[in-house]
Amino acid sequence: MENIMLISESGITFFNIAMWDALVRFQSLAYILAALLFILALAGLSKQKTAQRGNTLGIIGMVLALVATIVVAVAQSEEVAISTIVIILVAIAIGACIGVWKALHVKMTGMPELVAMLHSFVGAAAVLVGFNSFFMEPGAAGYENAFHMGEVGLAVFIGAVTLTGSIVAYLKLSAKMSGRPLTLPGRNFINLAMVVASIVLIVWFINTRGVEDGMLPLCLLTVVSLVLGAHLVLAIGGGDMPVVVSMLNSYSGWAAAMAGFTLGNDLLIITGALVGSSGAYLSYIMCQGMNRSFASVILGGFGGDSSAPASGGSNQQMGDYTEITPEEVAEQLKNAKKVVVAPGYGMAVAQAQYPVADLTRKLIDRGIDVKFAIHPVAGRMPGHMNVLLAEAKVPYDNVFEMDEVNDDFADVDVALVVGANDTVNPAAETEPDSPIAGMPVMHVWEAGTVVVSKRSMGNAGYAGVQNPLFFNENTEMLLGDAKDSVEAIIAAL
Repeated sequence: MENIMLISESGITFFNIAMWDALVRFQSLAYILAALLFILALAGLSKQKTAQRGNTLGIIGMVLALVATIVVAVAQSEEVAISTIVIILVAIAIGACIGVWKALHVKMTGMPELVAMLHSFVGAAAVLVGFNSFFMEPGAAGYENAFHMGEVGLAVFIGAVTLTGSIVAYLKLSAKMSGRPLTLPGRNFINLAMVVASIVLIVWFINTRGVEDGMLPLCLLTVVSLVLGAHLVLAIGGGDMPVVVSMLNSYSGWAAAMAGFTLGNDLLIITGALVGSSGAYLSYIMCQGMNRSFASVILGGFGGDSSAPASGGSNQQMGDYTEITPEEVAEQLKNAKKVVVAPGYGMAVAQAQYPVADLTRKLIDRGIDVKFAIHPVAGRMPGHMNVLLAEAKVPYDNVFEMDEVNDDFADVDVALVVGANDTVNPAAETEPDSPIAGMPVMHVWEAGTVVVSKRSMGNAGYAGVQNPLFFNENTEMLLGDAKDSVEAIIAAL
């Protein structure tokens, strides 16, 4: 049998050619199947009914990709196979333990910041892979690996921006720092200057020879990129955070794709491109849902923290409001034929999705038509409300996007708003000077009666804008914890 010989610092390793050919074919086939499964997973995640199937397909694809990667890594290892396997298994065990522990303990209200933090891991991995690839194959004479050096520079740049941007997003979403935008004088010029500096540093890096020559521009590039990522998200206000989460999702995908280029891993390139492009498109959809351009989000300045009043609105009351009891709400719901529930982040904070789902089932059993209206940017990340309702076993057929129900509110008897504020604020259409002017909102005020479940009248929405809906004649305020209020309604029923 013919053999091939691999020469390394640790010695000479012989592979049977047929065995090596079979190994390469196995890896290629596994990567193709995994890529197809990832594409099918994204297709499944596009609809709530098929989301679970999409997750399952994605898990199968990732397991297949990991198995293929580990098998090839062990076969190519310069060390003893058993030691390589032990190192890989220990790394997987550590990651799995942390992941399982986090999954079991994180609350649904903490999902946005968890997602942001996970994005930072992808960015950090891209930076580390870039440095490692540079140490293994630094710049050489004759520009033999200039393309590789460019890949390393881009991987470090995108990864570092994703890393610090995601960390800042995590800190803002978890309220560990203010959600107000950092509006430094000339901040857009500062960002542009850092981007230009990064390009210059990458060009310098490509033209270096050896590790010593390349370390300075690579380290400078890393520092500039880290600062750029932090400043980009610091300049974005709390009202734009849902778009930021999807934007960072896109960044993490491109960072993974660049890591794939530096490693020569086709599957990582495909997967990163899928995540990057889908995240970019999701950001576009989110921007449409807020009537904002992607550029205006990146440039920042919209929305502060929930305790800070914004121009065009304030926390001050805009007139008298009518308060209602749970028993009175129950009576209105019993007499209604059509009910639309508009959930918001307040429902997530109060963990009210379970009693809301129970209330929905009881109303449906009474023959009442109940629908959920989901705004594209409700909550703190894309699909936040859909995840909460699915967790509470709300029937998928009762959950609709804003555009599907917005023209039907005039025929609705009761619109029940649970913890939503900015997404049901008529100021977006009636006040041109409002910070949320032009943002598409749900027309709940057109319903016969609007019941708003809200903790208190003293706090405005995440964008810091007071809501005139609360003071309309057909609006009644159900003040108090949303979970307690809905449970009281159920008891009255």
